[in-house]
Amino acid sequence: MTTINDTLAPKKMKPRSVKQKSAFFILTLALILLPFALGLMGPSWVRTADYALLYCMLALGLNIVVGYAGLLDLGYIAFYALGAYMVAVLASPHLNIHVSPWLLIPIGAGFAGLAGAILGAPTLKLRGDYLAIVTLGFGEIVRLFMQNLDRPVNITNGTQGISGIDNLAFFGHSFGSGFDLFGQHFNGAYLYYYLFLILVLIIIGVCMRLENSRIGRAWVAIREDELAAKAMGINTRNIKLLAFAMGASFGGVAGGMFASFQGFIDPTSFGLMESIMVLCMVVLGGMGNIAGVILGAVLLTLTPEALRAVIHPLQEALFGRQVVDPDNVRMLIFGIALVGMMLFRPEGLLPSRRRKEEFHHD
Repeated sequence: MTTINDTLAPKKMKPRSVKQKSAFFILTLALILLPFALGLMGPSWVRTADYALLYCMLALGLNIVVGYAGLLDLGYIAFYALGAYMVAVLASPHLNIHVSPWLLIPIGAGFAGLAGAILGAPTLKLRGDYLAIVTLGFGEIVRLFMQNLDRPVNITNGTQGISGIDNLAFFGHSFGSGFDLFGQHFNGAYLYYYLFLILVLIIIGVCMRLENSRIGRAWVAIREDELAAKAMGINTRNIKLLAFAMGASFGGVAGGMFASFQGFIDPTSFGLMESIMVLCMVVLGGMGNIAGVILGAVLLTLTPEALRAVIHPLQEALFGRQVVDPDNVRMLIFGIALVGMMLFRPEGLLPSRRRKEEFHHD
């Protein structure tokens, strides 16, 4: 059984073998060529890969709060909204202000991190369902603010949303205009794919450093037993606030990237279902494990697109018409899959070692 002393003990990093280095090289090459392979099936699949990477950023951020610190957060999508609206309001024709998104994205991340700390401050003594209810309320408050902040001064344009958001640009070349290669034009989704991939790799690096740091071990100690962690001298208040702020800042970065990539946002993009979806990605993949969280994000992003491509043609072939809305069938399949997973593999598809021991300690 894992003790608090085991949790706080530093991990020893093993040197990589030749086999691991070869696998790393093949994986890197596959990630570089992936958008061109997906483009052969249709341009929409490259955009789907972009959204998968955005969800990876969100899931990795939420994993700090839920997976490492054990704090159930149902309002995480609010930080995504704060980052997105920071870019949308100040880099669009809405207020006729065009600050560079490169500058706004880190500001949005800082603003979201501050909001995370503000949310965490009054909820320090809450855990489990009570914390989930408070964070759920925070997420809904932010969404309603964005929906109604169009009067008396029109800041967010209400339910109509904000369009014409500036694309990111690099040395004067807009990401939205795409690029030419070997006489063929590739749209902006390809450039955003590589940008999102770099960001995901950076966030993975930060998460790995945090996981093996004293702060990361303190988060895990709080998750295992907060009272024992406090008795060991951990400042649980500051450590929990840091978890909220770090997770929220990653959500803010993802939101800013989403606004610039999409070019349009409205409050419906930041509803409760989005928060639940990101939480499902973390739980499905395996809380506390970076590889598992990424697997969950990719699976839950790609599966709806795959089902959409199958369900409608299947109904046409069987009944000659569409009988059930594909979105409803998709949600039904999602529900069944999640219930089955909680019954037969509650630790997730790729759980962390500690998480696996909690469910299979015998």
